Amino acid sequence: MKIKLDIDPANENEVIIKANEFNDDVKSIYDMLNNKSSPSNNHLLLYDDNKEYIININDILFFETELDNVYAHTKDFAFLCKLRLYELEELLPLSFMRISKSTIINITHVYSIERKLSSTSQVQFNNTHKEVYVSRRYYRLLKDKLLERSRLL
Repeated sequence: MKIKLDIDPANENEVIIKANEFNDDVKSIYDMLNNKSSPSNNHLLLYDDNKEYIININDILFFETELDNVYAHTKDFAFLCKLRLYELEELLPLSFMRISKSTIINITHVYSIERKLSSTSQVQFNNTHKEVYVSRRYYRLLKDKLLERSRLL
């Protein structure tokens, strides 16, 4: 196995695993990196009215901005999040990705993507009525990430 490190201050941090086949070694490296990129405690402090909730990030379907606030949506609830979307992008594991200027989704909960003729496509989630829209700019990235995830399962 070759290991190559390329430091370039002009680039964003990125890890690419190149392999001739998907085997146990590649899967363990992928899992280790995926877990390393997630928050250390795997929970976020979220708010609803005057109450604070500690929510497991794996229960979150998506984050969405509304006016000047960011909301974390679970299957049944929406909680206020005091972090901005760009801060969340740095904290969240690889299973989360931005799909528009105002939305980050958890791809593990995606049920379907309905391609629309207009500029956006509709994303639906497992076991809930909630849905969001992916912009044309992010559609291909989302589709590729979902295909990559399906190959890893």
